[in-house]
Amino acid sequence: MEAAKIYFIIFGLLTIAGGIMGYVKAGSVVSIIAGAITGVLLIVAAFLLPEHRVAGLATALIVSVVLAGQFLPKFFRTGRVMPAGVMSVLSVIGIIAAIVAWMRK
Repeated sequence: MEAAKIYFIIFGLLTIAGGIMGYVKAGSVVSIIAGAITGVLLIVAAFLLPEHRVAGLATALIVSVVLAGQFLPKFFRTGRVMPAGVMSVLSVIGIIAAIVAWMRK
């Protein structure tokens, strides 16, 4: 469970950083808002672990699925590694990490 907690903290921080980068580079207000919301949710999910395991893992899984749903199609359409490729990989790892942590009990 500790590994999942660390991963979701890092994933959350990278998501927030990506939102900031999207704002700085492209002036995208949507990027900073979406990056901040999803990043904070991932960090909150991490801090819910292990005491509130179900809530933490469910939150992390839902956010990871939403991010994968946003970035995987964009990556396949554009083939660009930044940000779509990186966020796709991080999201898929997040989905796997949540499922594995859920199964381990």
